[in-house]
Amino acid sequence: MNDTITAIEGIRVGHWSDPRAATGCTVVVLPEPNVSTAEARGGAPGTREFALLQPGMRVEQVQAFLLTGGSAFGLAAADGVVRALAADGRGHDTGVVRVPIVPAAVIFDLFPGDPEVRPGPSEGEEAYRAASSEPVVSGLVGAGTGATVAKWRGFEHMRPGGLGSALRDAGSASVGAIAVVNAVGDVFTLEGESLTGGHHETGPPSLFVEAMSNTTLVVIGTDAVLSRSELSRVVIRSHDALAVCLRPAHTRFDGDVVFGASVGPKTADVETLAEAAFVATARAIERAVRASSG
Repeated sequence: MNDTITAIEGIRVGHWSDPRAATGCTVVVLPEPNVSTAEARGGAPGTREFALLQPGMRVEQVQAFLLTGGSAFGLAAADGVVRALAADGRGHDTGVVRVPIVPAAVIFDLFPGDPEVRPGPSEGEEAYRAASSEPVVSGLVGAGTGATVAKWRGFEHMRPGGLGSALRDAGSASVGAIAVVNAVGDVFTLEGESLTGGHHETGPPSLFVEAMSNTTLVVIGTDAVLSRSELSRVVIRSHDALAVCLRPAHTRFDGDVVFGASVGPKTADVETLAEAAFVATARAIERAVRASSG
């Protein structure tokens, strides 16, 4: 049974991983038509093609999302995804050529891994070519390969973060989430269990945090038909799960970003979908950390 985001018909996920250098990238390939959006709530996001996902922009359909390590260097991996999509004849029809739209966001994994090894165009294309509808494997894979958590209390408390995915029903539709967990904060389950040893109440951050950048990245996918405005409400509820499960979250040291995609054709109440996104995000975060620490 597939209880991950790839259970949503048409959504495929592929990875490129380098365990030795502790970095990687993940591509979430979308079917068409779709409507996509995104919201950043962390104070240090690293993104590409982010502005066109905001309300009022003309292009609402994208071909894929890229989640990647390598900090700002890793955004180059999107070039490879764009190149591969173009070769497959996919992209926004400009009347001259199809231009693939691949919004991307990065995590800072240059420490403790090898800072000279970062995903680039070839690695992005490899992740795209590896995309499948098989259940998403959780743990230190893809963009989660070098992800770490629990850094706000100091270097000695740092733990592996990783990548996880989960699915929740929402009436006649479903909502899936994939999360790359590289938070500065400690990680908790939806029920409040500490997965990284931190206390429920946070205190002053360690000076170590001042030198680091951190990010949790999420992609929400649903097979319900939504407008961009409606989808944005689902994305906001996903961000709420970050606030519950990551303590602290959305700090000025984090680049927390949630992407959302509606791929249709089912119908469901927006509030029902939003609550499903909340739970799916929380379970994806939990799976990432449990699998990485196990």
